[in-house]
Amino acid sequence: MFSRRTNWNLTANRFASVHQDLLREGRKILDLTISNPTRAGFDYDQPAILDALRNSNSLDYDPQPKGLRSAREAVAGYYSSGPDIPFPDPFKVGNPLRCSKGAGPNLKQVESESIILSTSTSEGYSYVFRLLCNPDDEVLVPKPSYPLFDFLADLQDVKLVPYPLIYDHGWQIDLHVLEQAITSKTRAIVLVHPNNPTGSYVKADERARLNRLCREHELALIVDEVFLDYAVAPAPSSFAMNREALTFTLSGVSKISALPQMKLAWIVVSGPENIAAEAMHRLEVIADTYLSQNAPVQLAAETLLDQRKKIQPQLRSRIEGNVAELDHQLAGQKSCARLEVEGGWYAVLRVPVTRSDEDLAIELLTKQSVLVHPGHFYDFPQDGYLVLSLITPPMTFREGISRILPNI
Repeated sequence: MFSRRTNWNLTANRFASVHQDLLREGRKILDLTISNPTRAGFDYDQPAILDALRNSNSLDYDPQPKGLRSAREAVAGYYSSGPDIPFPDPFKVGNPLRCSKGAGPNLKQVESESIILSTSTSEGYSYVFRLLCNPDDEVLVPKPSYPLFDFLADLQDVKLVPYPLIYDHGWQIDLHVLEQAITSKTRAIVLVHPNNPTGSYVKADERARLNRLCREHELALIVDEVFLDYAVAPAPSSFAMNREALTFTLSGVSKISALPQMKLAWIVVSGPENIAAEAMHRLEVIADTYLSQNAPVQLAAETLLDQRKKIQPQLRSRIEGNVAELDHQLAGQKSCARLEVEGGWYAVLRVPVTRSDEDLAIELLTKQSVLVHPGHFYDFPQDGYLVLSLITPPMTFREGISRILPNI
């Protein structure tokens, strides 16, 4: 009765089952995996956000496939705003914290006509996969990375082919393996800039080589930049004005303004002029078919994006404090280490491989009542990794780390 594309194994894995059993028993769990900023104790400008949604123009139906011009202009304004928020750099072990600028794209030439709005980056991926791929065509994706790609690809009848990120005094793309993975069915390379959960950005030399590969093999770049603003100096540049290859840059207010519930995201199309224009025409038809964006959120776009000026300093302060606390506690032992991170909301711990990451995470959950993610959730190639959220409320983070480190 059901399609093969939804033939997933929906049985809860062992880790999830143990977690649910403990919650049903009433166990109080310290959650070090929190990713929902609206439930992490941040102070939002509630009047401004709610007032922005109270707009009488929302009663007028004005279907614009690419999204309302005012909303697209607000997105273009975000790209031209540049880095303007001080960000202490907590990520270099052994170095004093230093004040640097936040990321911010600082691109003055992103035009509203090159932007298509969507309700989420997931929807943006679906539009781009549909644009580029026939059934069973291939898209190259980084590993480790966020597990959502598997479901998005299945739903669009796309085959994912992984390429590795390797760690050697910092994360880097294994460009040799990536190039070897390109076949006649490859249509695009996905980049996550910075990657989730490794926090690594695409370096300038990697970008140049990727552009060359795309030109040689007629491939597109799909670049997920939702965490772009949460960077350690020097601030990385966005791909939104990449002209060397056809490029689809995805982002949204989910992370920029920590407002995932507002469902405002976008695709910026760039590249060689003729092919980028053709891509925009086709994407506009795809977007016109669904018209998924709602009027109140589009009309509030400028206000929602402006909220980043209030919320990002809070997030950065939280991240800074939790990294400092983690490093302080790590200094008292020798078995675990934090891997270098360049941005984002997550930290990766390298831990001794005395059992599988899942077994370790279950043991920490059942015996210490602390929830952490095992590395295999993000397709780490071997055991020995745990992933922690750096936006966890400080008291929970401090207590959780103090419980798990002596027991790893």
